[in-house]
Amino acid sequence: MVKRSLSGIKSTGIPHLGNYLGMIKPAIELQESYESFYFVAEYHALTTERDPAAMRRSTQMITAYFLAFGLDPARAAFFRQSAIPEVTELAWILSCVTHMGLLERAHAWKAAKDRGESNETNHGLFGYPVLMAADILIYDSDVVPVGQDQIQHLEMTRDMATKLNLAFPGADLKLPQALVQKEVAVVPGIDGQKMSKSYDNIIEPLAPPKALRKQCMKIITDSKSLEDPKDPTNDATFALYKLFATPDELAEMEANYRGGNYGYGHAKEALFQKMNEYFTPYRENYERLMADPDTLEDVLEAGSKRVRPVVEEVMERVRSATGLGRP
Repeated sequence: MVKRSLSGIKSTGIPHLGNYLGMIKPAIELQESYESFYFVAEYHALTTERDPAAMRRSTQMITAYFLAFGLDPARAAFFRQSAIPEVTELAWILSCVTHMGLLERAHAWKAAKDRGESNETNHGLFGYPVLMAADILIYDSDVVPVGQDQIQHLEMTRDMATKLNLAFPGADLKLPQALVQKEVAVVPGIDGQKMSKSYDNIIEPLAPPKALRKQCMKIITDSKSLEDPKDPTNDATFALYKLFATPDELAEMEANYRGGNYGYGHAKEALFQKMNEYFTPYRENYERLMADPDTLEDVLEAGSKRVRPVVEEVMERVRSATGLGRP
């Protein structure tokens, strides 16, 4: 029996290089061996997004990204989170068996407290793990691809599902397993930190060539001159180049760094050329798809229809077990 994989991505702007390498590319590869369900997480985006037009635009961009990189709607369901409103119903039911102590241990909430922002943080952020658990459990997911830093979400999901199953026999929520992507490297941003929209340090891989080159040229380096030897092991440009270069190309750049008379501008230009070569076919697909919003909407609608029978089966079990609705 084919197992089911589930993953989501927030609709908060265009995906960046870290999103592509860490989530989009591995997710598309999973459609070869799993029944794959992927959704655009609009409810999660509402914790910060306040522009409805931007929300809709972001949803279409993310859909076009996945299709441009090879997602096959015949094999993988791709849909809007909000097209399955039952997920918020399940989130409420789960919240009624979830202790505050569990939510207070969530990384995002602890980070907000450490920044002194707990009083300004909305309930959506605090309750984020419950909605995330509902996202996973409502599709009877077998596996959820995650990085090492996201394993906590799966542990919390399994905890909530276990509590609901014990409190209400017959709910029979499936306990998903984490499919840990151990080999996904941390993608550095232009400032050397982990690439993140919140750090404003991203590179957009499908940006037009001129914009992509400008982003590459903004990578922060040290102050060594052209003539000085340079350390490639502590340089964001080299780390990014490593993600796309062949072993011979990488060895050549490393030798250039260590030998001197090779500027960071040369390295950034080489990075741009490699990235532009790699992403040009996908960019052309993306631009074609963005010019055809009806096709994007058709894919999203078809995806929601495909997952609906699973949702209805799970919610029938949960409602019956909890005593909700007509007997």
